[in-house]
Amino acid sequence: MPVPLRVYLVDDEPLAIERLSRLLGAHPGITIAGSTTDPAAAVEFLSQNAVDAVFLDIQMPGMNGFELLSRLSEQPLVIFTTAYDQYALQAFEVNSIDYLLKPVEPEHLARALQKAERLRAGAKPEWMRHPDLPSLLKELAAAVRGPQSDYPERVASRVGEKVSFIELSAVTHFFARDKLTYAAVGGRNHCVDETITELERRLDPRKFVRIHRSVLLNLHWVQEVNAWFGGGMVVTLKDAQHTRLTVARDRVRLLRSQLGF
Repeated sequence: MPVPLRVYLVDDEPLAIERLSRLLGAHPGITIAGSTTDPAAAVEFLSQNAVDAVFLDIQMPGMNGFELLSRLSEQPLVIFTTAYDQYALQAFEVNSIDYLLKPVEPEHLARALQKAERLRAGAKPEWMRHPDLPSLLKELAAAVRGPQSDYPERVASRVGEKVSFIELSAVTHFFARDKLTYAAVGGRNHCVDETITELERRLDPRKFVRIHRSVLLNLHWVQEVNAWFGGGMVVTLKDAQHTRLTVARDRVRLLRSQLGF
């Protein structure tokens, strides 16, 4: 009986992981060794566990796919997944097995899995041992992040016909409620047009980190963090209200990595 192909899934969107897991379930020769929405957790897992291939999102907040690979001492076979066609060429610069545009189509997934099976059966490709690969990965990671100056410094808030502009440095966090998104500033909430996901992709990931499906945190305003039941965490802000925000369990490692503890 053939040995199943062990794969690991990394994507910051839980729905993308659910869809890919469902599609992989149609292939009996595949075993999903694990999955995560937290790139820092992926680095920890892949540093300690051997898998045959990794399905890896490229554009993720906090740590993109190329940066994740640059932190691994041993390079896995990689199938990049991305919603942005512009990253396809960059993905092939690191000689990935394949890239899949989201939403992933079953026939494209089957093609990528066939390539993974062929590579697993042969010798490890030379590019995986190339001494320049770590440097290339770091360059690509920086290119995906873009220069810091590209990130906005203000966000627009619309009330009726009036549009006001809020300095991002004053925003303690963004949160979603009743299908609307708000920027919390000085104890007041300002409605903004963008979703949490859109803000997460547009703002500087070194300053803003998604700590919950509905909360995007400004790291500058963190005063202290405390452990919470179930492996979660609670953040206390240094605003006048000492606002407390719950960190989802699958976001704890990323927040710890960004805060450096």
